[in-house]
Amino acid sequence: MGVVMPQSRAAEFREALTKRILVADGAMGTALYAKGAFTRRCLDELNLSLPALVRDVHREYACAGAEILETNTFGANRKRLESFGFADKVRAINQAGVRIAREAARAAAPETEPRPPGSGSANEPPSPLFVAGAVGPLGVRLEPLGSTTCEQARAIFREQIEALAGAGVDLLMLETFRDLAELREAILAGREAAGPDLAIAAHLSIEDDGTLADGASTEEFTRRLNEWPVDVIGLNCSSGPRAILEAVEKMAAWTVKPLSVLPNAGLPVPVDGRNVYLCSPAYMANYARRFLRIGVRIVGGCCGTTPEHIREIRDQARSFQAEETHTRLEVIEPPARSARRPELEPIPFAQRSDLAAKLAAGRFVTLVEIVPPRGLDASREMEGAKLCKRAGIDCVNVPNGPRASARLSAAALCHLIHHQAGMETLLHFCCRDRNVLSIQSDLLGAGAMGIPNLLCITGDPPRSGGYPDATAVFDVDSVGLVAIASNLNRGLDLGGNPMGSRTALTIGVAANPAALDLDEEVRRFEAKVKAGAEFVVTQPVFQVDLLEAFLKRIEQHRIPVIAGIWPLASFRNAEFLANELRVPVPPAYMTRMSEAQSAESAQAEGAAIARELVQRVRPMAAGVQIAAPSGRYKAAIEVAQAAR
Repeated sequence: MGVVMPQSRAAEFREALTKRILVADGAMGTALYAKGAFTRRCLDELNLSLPALVRDVHREYACAGAEILETNTFGANRKRLESFGFADKVRAINQAGVRIAREAARAAAPETEPRPPGSGSANEPPSPLFVAGAVGPLGVRLEPLGSTTCEQARAIFREQIEALAGAGVDLLMLETFRDLAELREAILAGREAAGPDLAIAAHLSIEDDGTLADGASTEEFTRRLNEWPVDVIGLNCSSGPRAILEAVEKMAAWTVKPLSVLPNAGLPVPVDGRNVYLCSPAYMANYARRFLRIGVRIVGGCCGTTPEHIREIRDQARSFQAEETHTRLEVIEPPARSARRPELEPIPFAQRSDLAAKLAAGRFVTLVEIVPPRGLDASREMEGAKLCKRAGIDCVNVPNGPRASARLSAAALCHLIHHQAGMETLLHFCCRDRNVLSIQSDLLGAGAMGIPNLLCITGDPPRSGGYPDATAVFDVDSVGLVAIASNLNRGLDLGGNPMGSRTALTIGVAANPAALDLDEEVRRFEAKVKAGAEFVVTQPVFQVDLLEAFLKRIEQHRIPVIAGIWPLASFRNAEFLANELRVPVPPAYMTRMSEAQSAESAQAEGAAIARELVQRVRPMAAGVQIAAPSGRYKAAIEVAQAAR
């Protein structure tokens, strides 16, 4: 059941948009930090623990001339609050945020100066300030780039918006969204929670070139916003007023909806250990006037803006309003939309690589793993690749920084193997080190270098390797990576924009039949297949019954399964796999390895176990991938040949 909104306030807000320019407030976080709030603290929770501090911020913005006060609830959704341990306080924090802002609005209303000329009689009592419920993104990626579904996202937004609407906000301010799909779920949640009466202003945060992070152009996201049930559309945050001005000029040509602009005061610069925003109030006010000339109806600020900025913006708005009393926004007819190249039909799977052709034909394939060297000298790896070529191995599998180690680029080694050994490669491509822009660039680069096969993995976190202080990116996980690669195979970038050419990547993924939480492993596997995965390579298999059980679970989403086989090198190696990597090694194999009398006999026993496993998995798998611990390529090849 949605919350019934007071229609008079919604109507008053919409009417105000047609009659005058509205000035919104500025940054809440910047103001709270300036008052002593710790940077790592949950600012939304201050609504409960330090309401007077939040009320002071609202009061200062109201005194500076803001007519829209945003609640201190930007991150007050369950997803963000749970990281601070406040997931059970969603309703309380949001309701307190509305109450505090409303108190400040009522206290400031009698002090509000008369409306500017043309907006009503100077003798009329001023309207109370509007209280807007601030709603920000969830801080996670939605499927297919992340694990949160659209349905889950909408439910999280709905929970927050129901609390805001129930507490009596006059409108919603959806802000700093960089993903159109996530913004759409927030909008739909708003309509489900509060019905058609609640006014909604939807804001995106853009890159410097006016696009979204996923590549969507200004025209594209403006057209989408036009279609959705919102009253106001606009931009906020971003790198500052200049980039937003260039984008909103374009937006004005594609919409007749009221526009709202809330820019940052530039980008933060570290000064004496603090982030300082360098755009002065006068500079921001100058841009505010330029926004108003375009036809913007709501102007305010985001990160770095203070009451001083808002006071200057207010003065510009009043001056402009007085000059343009009888001027109304012109309805600009959008020009004919330029023709777009459609997405391309993917190259048929069997034509993308030799590996793909063999999998499509049902041939049992053999892969041998070659790990990149720690330095520049890849001569040993080249010899291993040539051995594989002569032995008839189908493909060389090249991992990407295994165990978060610093090694020669996996893509570079694939390129060398392809050109110097004439061997086809399977490139492990991980998300740990790349943002979504780098992922797309590197995948295009792999295609240009002739690397045809891809294994999409999330990647080991840096703390598991030799550089625990290194930072990780993880813009997406392996599911999102598959979706990006699948898009590129259809000639589309991350935002679904045609690129004019396509890659021909054979897209593989990893899976662990021995996962402790097999339900979650199967769920993620199904998500990978849905995103575009075409084959799978498993973690090392020692218990064939676990592989059989996994294959039964994925029967409805079956793609070719290549079983991972790891020749044990020693009893210590077996203990490491079983106890530290949580790979289940049966007691019988542990006993056999413990009884080996020498290093050579242990390696021979490990190879014998691996050959037995190859023969056992052959009837149920599409192939095997053999590890080559310590570069023992000859032994790995001998294990692979057990499948013949």
